[in-house]
Amino acid sequence: MGDTLVGIGEHAGASAIAVATYDFASHAAWSLDAERWFHAASTIKVPVLLGVYEAIGQGRFAGHSRVHVRNRFTGMADGKPFRVGEDRDANPEVHAALGRMLTVHQLAEHMIVTSSNLATNLLLDLVGVDAARAALQQLHLEGIDLQRGVEDEAAWEAGLNNRVTAAGLCDALRLIEAGKAISPQASEAMLDILHKQRFRSGIPAGLPPEARVAHKTGEISTIAHDAGIVYLEGRAPYVVAILTEWAPETGGRQETIAKISRAVYRHMTADVS
Repeated sequence: MGDTLVGIGEHAGASAIAVATYDFASHAAWSLDAERWFHAASTIKVPVLLGVYEAIGQGRFAGHSRVHVRNRFTGMADGKPFRVGEDRDANPEVHAALGRMLTVHQLAEHMIVTSSNLATNLLLDLVGVDAARAALQQLHLEGIDLQRGVEDEAAWEAGLNNRVTAAGLCDALRLIEAGKAISPQASEAMLDILHKQRFRSGIPAGLPPEARVAHKTGEISTIAHDAGIVYLEGRAPYVVAILTEWAPETGGRQETIAKISRAVYRHMTADVS
C-alpha cells in the first residue's frame, strides 16, 4: 500500500504525506512516515478535547458548566492580548454569542463539529495549556505537541507551534474508540461529538456512502489533514490519520485525502472492485 499512497501524493503535487492506521478487526497497525511532524492546524482540537474531558473527570467543571464568551486571550510568547478574527473562524455562531454564556459541551461541539477557533481558545483557557499537556502525558500519547491557542500570531512567530504526527493522532483516536481515553463515559461523549463533524470532503469522501466516520479535519495555507475512526457494516472499525503538506495555493488537497482514504479502505477490506 505504501507505493500506492506515495504515488497518490506525488501525482497531486503534495510536498509530504504521512499516514497511520490501526484496524480493530485484525489488531494490525500500518504506517507511512507516521513519525514526521506536521503543523497541526485544527487537528490540535482533538488533544484539546481530551484535555477538556480530563478536567471534567477531575471535577474541575462539568459539561453543563457555563462559560462567559469573550474574545480576548493572552499570548503565550509575549503575554499580550490577542483576538480571534471572525473572518478567520469557520463558525460565526460563537462570535454571535459574545457577552453571553455557552456551556462547556456547546463549546466542545463548536470546536470539533465546525472547527470554531474562538470556542477552542475559550476551552483551552478554561483547562489551561499545562493541564491539557499533562492529560496527554497521562494517556501516554506521544506525537502531539500542544503549545498554544489558535490565532496567537506572536507565539507562531516565536516558534511556539502546535504539531502532530500521524501516529500521535491515530493513537489518540484509538484510545477514544477503545473507551480508554479518560474513561468509558468520556470516550463515548467525545465520540458523539466527533461523529457530528460537518466537513466531509476528506476521509468520508473516499468511502462508501453507508460508512460512518468520527473525525477531525484541519487545513491552513500549506497543510491539509484528516484523522478519524471509520465504521463499516459487518466489521470492527479502523482508525486512519492522513497528514499532508503542500506549497501554498496548491489545489486538490481534499481530493487527495479522499483518494488516500479510498486506498486505505481497499486495503482494510481487501476490496478490489
